[in-house]
Amino acid sequence: MISGIHILRMTSFLMDLRPHRVRALMLATALLLAATGAPALARDHDDARRAVEAGEIRPLADVLNMVKGKLRGEVVGVKLEREAGVWMYEFRVVDEEGHLLEIHVDARSGEIGRTRVK
Repeated sequence: MISGIHILRMTSFLMDLRPHRVRALMLATALLLAATGAPALARDHDDARRAVEAGEIRPLADVLNMVKGKLRGEVVGVKLEREAGVWMYEFRVVDEEGHLLEIHVDARSGEIGRTRVK
């Protein structure tokens, strides 16, 4: 919840900005909210939970335990996607050389699919 003090601080901050910066900040905020809106995140979470409960996919923790020894680096991000009707975990991994890898893992079997350097 936003308190009155937070609103006053934000108003003061915005008043100190030049008008073109305020417009840029508002546009960036709107784009960020549109791209990562809370309803979409809640829907994704609910879809994942239902898929686990229905036995369509394994829980993320199980899949991570299955593949962690096979991944060359540190997992820095995970997404659950449905590709051509197949649930896939997309792991973002940074290897020892600092390369960002995108590794797709079958969410039901835990088998590693395609890997590509980003």
